[in-house]
Amino acid sequence: MIHGLFKYRLFGQEFWITTTHVSILVVMLVLFVFALAANRAMRHAQEVPGFFQNIVEMIVEMLDGMVESSMGSYAKKYRNYIGSIFIFIFVSNISGLFGLRPPTADYGVTLPLGIITFCIIQYNNVKYNKFGAFTDLFKPIPILFPINLIGEIAVPFSLSLRLFGNVLSGTVMMSLIYSLLSKFAVGWPGFLHIYFDLFSGAIQTYVFCMLTMVFTSQKMPQES
Repeated sequence: MIHGLFKYRLFGQEFWITTTHVSILVVMLVLFVFALAANRAMRHAQEVPGFFQNIVEMIVEMLDGMVESSMGSYAKKYRNYIGSIFIFIFVSNISGLFGLRPPTADYGVTLPLGIITFCIIQYNNVKYNKFGAFTDLFKPIPILFPINLIGEIAVPFSLSLRLFGNVLSGTVMMSLIYSLLSKFAVGWPGFLHIYFDLFSGAIQTYVFCMLTMVFTSQKMPQES
């Protein structure tokens, strides 16, 4: 469950700081520190890279390769966005390994990510297809307009619910194991953490980013 830690009043309204806010703050601080260290390392890059420089270069090359393989010539425009959400979602998903409640187990975190992606998809749809972005909703026959419209609107919800549901299920499973088998949960739950937090977290990160790239690419002119 999401627990309220303390509350405050602002403009006559009551707001709560929850475990999700704390987890997001920790994740952001970790990413901020890593970004500063990576920036410093690359500014003083060595001809023979050290351990940390190798890690940074490997991450950048991996993300660039993933985006380019899916988006082709459009990759340069979106590699920063895809790379950012990939790293944020992945670190959030695996934060359970370090005793945090994964921020992505809160629908209030995954829904905004889905909405941002939806806005990017529709921006490209209007930019490249002009009025076709609206007339395509009536194809192949006008009677299918409601279904086509629902299909477009459902994108942010399907993306966010898929990520939220899979991360939350892993969090719930681990909570049940620790609460019901507390006396016997010594050592061996670590293997379950590897699956639910690390393996499943990596898969869900990849799926979210891959679907984002696929949906966005579908609205752009296809390369010849």
